[in-house]
Amino acid sequence: MAARSDMRLSFSTEALAAASARQPWLVIGIWLTAVAVSAAIILTLLSGALTTKTHLTNNPESEQADALLKKWRGPDHDIEIVIVQSQQLTVDDPAFQAKVNDLFAHIVGLDVVLAGGNFYTSGDAAFASADRHTTIMLFAMAGDEQEGKDNIGKLLTITDPKDQGQFRVLNAGSATLDDEIQSISGSDLRKGEAIGAPIALLVLVLVFGALIAAGIPLILGLVSVVIAIAMTALLGQAFRFSFLVTNVITMAGLAIGIDYSLFIVSRYREERARGLEKYDAIHATGASAGRAVFFSGLTVVLALLGMLLVPSTIFRSLGGGAIIVVIVSMLVTLTLLPAILGLLGDRINSLRVPFVGRAIDRLNFERHGGFWDRFTRAVMRYPLISLVVASGLLIALAVPVLDLNSGSNGVGTLPHYTESYESFTILQNEFNFGTLSPTEIVVTDNDVSRPEVRDSVASLQAALASNSSLYGKPTFDAKSDRSIALITVPINADPTSDTATKAVRDLRDRLIPAAFSGAGSHVLVTGETAREIDYVDTTAGYTPVVFIFVLGLSFVLLTIVFRSLIVPLKAIVMNLLSVGASYGALVLVFQKGFLNEVFGFQQVDAIEAWVPLWTFSILFGLSMDYHVFLLSRIRERFHKTDDNRESVAFGVRSTAGIITGAALIMASVFGGVALGDLVMFQQIGFGLGVAVLLDATIVRSVLVPAAMELLGRANWYLPRFLR
Repeated sequence: MAARSDMRLSFSTEALAAASARQPWLVIGIWLTAVAVSAAIILTLLSGALTTKTHLTNNPESEQADALLKKWRGPDHDIEIVIVQSQQLTVDDPAFQAKVNDLFAHIVGLDVVLAGGNFYTSGDAAFASADRHTTIMLFAMAGDEQEGKDNIGKLLTITDPKDQGQFRVLNAGSATLDDEIQSISGSDLRKGEAIGAPIALLVLVLVFGALIAAGIPLILGLVSVVIAIAMTALLGQAFRFSFLVTNVITMAGLAIGIDYSLFIVSRYREERARGLEKYDAIHATGASAGRAVFFSGLTVVLALLGMLLVPSTIFRSLGGGAIIVVIVSMLVTLTLLPAILGLLGDRINSLRVPFVGRAIDRLNFERHGGFWDRFTRAVMRYPLISLVVASGLLIALAVPVLDLNSGSNGVGTLPHYTESYESFTILQNEFNFGTLSPTEIVVTDNDVSRPEVRDSVASLQAALASNSSLYGKPTFDAKSDRSIALITVPINADPTSDTATKAVRDLRDRLIPAAFSGAGSHVLVTGETAREIDYVDTTAGYTPVVFIFVLGLSFVLLTIVFRSLIVPLKAIVMNLLSVGASYGALVLVFQKGFLNEVFGFQQVDAIEAWVPLWTFSILFGLSMDYHVFLLSRIRERFHKTDDNRESVAFGVRSTAGIITGAALIMASVFGGVALGDLVMFQQIGFGLGVAVLLDATIVRSVLVPAAMELLGRANWYLPRFLR
């Protein structure tokens, strides 16, 4: 009965492989057309599909305050600051004034600038530094915040620092920052590809011993990435994706697409080596490795679906983009790859690599021996000791996660060569950084001019004045109908820093409740820092929901795949160990600074809030690739021999080369991402790389065989009512 059930479940992948292999030119032509169309879509539509703006959809306090302010003031405008500095001249010199007036006239004359102000037009001393060698100009960009970001290029052309004579001209503002981050992100993406792809090709050559076989998985990975980015560009016309989605698609697409192709090509070559004819080998591969790829892909998709539960546009766009590339990678692997195999046949082994190719030809998994076979048997000889030691290592590495600080790393963590970092330093040292992004306190009442409200406002202003080194001078404004009042207070710190975060939390939790106690007013706090706090708190609140969702669905799917309750439960526990160890390594390196300089990483205050949840979702899915591939071979052998120990040894030695190669490929792709300049990519690349390597070594080589040896036939326990 079990064998018949397996045939029914594997029939779709076998039939798909067979049909594709019999009509190779048709299938290849369809995919080549898709790539050509995708390239055109990317060139014409991608830029309009991406955004740097994110928001929460659960209507937190900051969103409520923003909605009230929007009704009062209309759409928010992006505020840009232009810094003019001279080492020789001061703001009192005519040449300095002439330079500022000339720049100001050019900028306010742009159709994308709504209004502006400077030291000379306002006479406000706050526009000049204490040493009078630096001044700032403020400009409101026309349109809403997104339009301001889209149009910032026109302003940056005028303030280009390359041709400013004896003056130094810099830009600061959210649009300028976003423009620079997108530029660095694109550079990081190209750097990651330049590093990861050649290493992946080298690993593939070592695994296959032939250049043609090695090149195919890399090409198919690139095909998956191009088509997935194009689909994202199309969907982005309806709702924009985070600009980070292209990096995520490239990273995940290359890693997953190459791995899936690696599994299929290696199994096809194994079936041919066993004596099967070309089409029979493709059929057998579709029924075995193809089935494993299909269920691996489903597991990854289920894991990523958890990200869509978080009411944040960044999680939904990153999760959506990753789901798209996983589905495309599955389709490419299950159709285009069999078509290529049907066309090439044994020519896939062309361009053999000396020595490596011959060594691979001599491999015979039916024979005992070799490093992995001996290692696995040694582990199973002392299963309890092996299990305790390996689990202890992973748990020890996970301990630092107790100190994990989730948040955002702002302008202060940008590379020091960037204009935004230089501007941030000047604003923080010479002015109040909060001028650029002040905290806004919205007071709603039937009548904000009531004595009780006025007294509360005065009390709050006095409390803010008592810490003038942190809170700048607040301003007060009220709507004409006296239903809303606004207190604006600059905080002299990077809006995403611990300093600013603690200041706004103190506002919400202590200062405002104390000042407005008994006033009967409704008080809300917004601004960049407040939005960041709401984002971090929302992410933390939904993390348990995502974990339960992903673990629950994965358990059900793996129970169906392996006809066992124990195997999926064991796989989930082991994956959680590797994820926990990855979290611990992130905290150890980035927060605590252990070996961070060796890797070339910054020591920062926080792990990006989206990184742990994203890491869990993608890693849980990717780890299941190895588990499904390895356990499929073990289960396949167990049904033939009914010998648990021999089945485990066979499964490990027959998949060791492929899984090791796949892990090295993933680690190289993730490592390329980690070598970028943005801290968020350093964290995501390092975290994923560490987890993959741990999963492919300690988990696959020690925990799996040790646990399966201890459990014996109980590995395949399934209650009668579920059979």
